[in-house]
Amino acid sequence: MMKRTLGIILASTLLLGGALVGCSSKDDSSGKDANGKTTITMWGMGAEGKLLPEIVKDFEKENPDIHVDVQALPWDNAHDKLLTAVASKSGPDVVQLGTSWVPELASAGALTDITPYISKYPELESKNFFEGAVGTTKFEGKPVGVPWYTETRVLFYRSDLLKQVGYNEAPKTWEELSDAAQKLAARGKGKYGISFSAKEQSMGFMFALQNGSKLVDEQGNPLFNQPPFVDAVKYVNTFFQNGSNAVDIGIDSVQGLQGEGIVPMFISGPFMIKEIKSKAPELEGKWNIAELPGKVNNLSVLGGANLSIMKFSKHPEESAKFLAYMSKPETQLKWMDLSSNLPATTKSWEDAKLKSDPMLRTIRKQLDHSAALPQLAAWEEVSQQFIKSFERIYRGHADVQKEMDDFNQQAASIMKK
Repeated sequence: MMKRTLGIILASTLLLGGALVGCSSKDDSSGKDANGKTTITMWGMGAEGKLLPEIVKDFEKENPDIHVDVQALPWDNAHDKLLTAVASKSGPDVVQLGTSWVPELASAGALTDITPYISKYPELESKNFFEGAVGTTKFEGKPVGVPWYTETRVLFYRSDLLKQVGYNEAPKTWEELSDAAQKLAARGKGKYGISFSAKEQSMGFMFALQNGSKLVDEQGNPLFNQPPFVDAVKYVNTFFQNGSNAVDIGIDSVQGLQGEGIVPMFISGPFMIKEIKSKAPELEGKWNIAELPGKVNNLSVLGGANLSIMKFSKHPEESAKFLAYMSKPETQLKWMDLSSNLPATTKSWEDAKLKSDPMLRTIRKQLDHSAALPQLAAWEEVSQQFIKSFERIYRGHADVQKEMDDFNQQAASIMKK
């Protein structure tokens, strides 16, 4: 489903005039109750929004003069609700944002530059977080939020099946990944080597980064038709063309891993660890994860969520205090216990619980080799355009260079809007 853009929302809001402002604003001018307590509102998304009240209790114990009113929003309509709030200059004090949403809202002037609060709350300093995660919080060089939890992409694989085709360890290079995938696919009809999700927005860009490609130059021009980017697209396309990656298969990643291992390798995030353990316990000892194979480097892409203070917040000071609390290593560890989301603060990863888990150690290493995609308001639209272009390549056998020339031109036009 195509997301509504801020421009569409703005137009609708102007037609509605002041009605939206009037409906959304309680306009609690002081924000304090009779006991002098300030209430800040927070929008949390999906499962996180439902779990947040549990951890907010601890913040309120430490700060009895602040109450946090958490509102849980389904991910499905959170984006549109946020844009409506921006257009009507209303909304919460604090908001959870997917990392790819930050540029769109920041470019609309909806997020607060937290620089003035960093000297007062050292927990907000960028040095406390993974460098790639910090990159997702910046817009035009200014911090408009803090990383909350993080994730990155790693290689999941059936270790027993890889061993059968000559790999005692996971592939470490592009060449080894291609070789292993073809050998696994050669096990017989209906067997494949790996699954790349062609609908995954970041996949093509991630391989381009691994090939040493810049995505955008210093002047903001796209570089999608340059050799490093084009060669990365050609590389990914080979998996579709030689049959080691199915074009359409109709099973999920866990199903592909189970049984005979129809698809014994895939690239995904840490959330799949719990998914495999719960849905395929019979595979214990037969699967593992590894850092991504590399070419020039083995960069992955950062995901997760950030916390930001809305520009229209009437309580930015109290909101900054809340962000600082959520950024403490001990708070992030408790949040991990509650939600299974991984900490964005590097200090949290010194905890014995994280250091003793072999799979989490692998993710920790990959986080050091992970990067944020360009923080541009138009990136979401550019990413969707790439998915369409790549589909014409792997499904329609379009010429890669010509398709990337066209895509680069389209992207340049989108980025100039």
